[in-house]
Amino acid sequence: MTDVRTVDLPGVTLAYRESGPAGGPPLVLLHALGERAADWDVVLPGLAPGHRVFALDLRGHGDSGRPGSYSLQAMRDDVLAFLDVLGLERVDLVGHSMGGAVAFLLAQAEPERIDRLVLEDIPALYPRPASALPDEPDGSVHFDWTMVRAVRAQLDDPDPAWREGLTRITARTLAVAGGPASHIPQERIAELARLIPDCRLVTVEAGHLVHGARPGEFVAVVAPFLAR
Repeated sequence: MTDVRTVDLPGVTLAYRESGPAGGPPLVLLHALGERAADWDVVLPGLAPGHRVFALDLRGHGDSGRPGSYSLQAMRDDVLAFLDVLGLERVDLVGHSMGGAVAFLLAQAEPERIDRLVLEDIPALYPRPASALPDEPDGSVHFDWTMVRAVRAQLDDPDPAWREGLTRITARTLAVAGGPASHIPQERIAELARLIPDCRLVTVEAGHLVHGARPGEFVAVVAPFLAR
């Protein structure tokens, strides 16, 4: 059974979905830009059946607060505050795309908090041409467009310290690449895997949305990595 909960953190309320055995090792899931916690449901049954799983709506997404102030660092700090409030001293952490960037920022800032780290189709970040943003739709969406603009700007012009900090990650790490169908430069994912001291790179030919497009193959490579 999945419980939908909220937690009040400094500056924002986060919504999250909690499932799995109460005594299991904790696993935190971080979604991509414009997604939400429920994005993980397709892989949840097989991903980590022995874990207590916490899938978060990051700030500006889903049912979490929209405080108007957004950055990858703020999202990282939200996750750390979430761990503190719930008393989760050390966790396994999975992040997809933007969530992968939040995950590796957390793992380099607080390496002792992360046991196993899975980074799904997120590269070592370099400056890139500014992203073209679509017009805001007339109807409501489950994310804040102010957040999209702020995060895209950071991904287009990342702090070089984020790339350098990959060498400080101590977690056992699995990098899952989406292969040539992904818009992410695969050589940058390979570079990320080289920079993280204990990292294995696996390619699932699925494009950028690996766990959504090929859930069975994603589970087949990630579940054994997370298994105790």
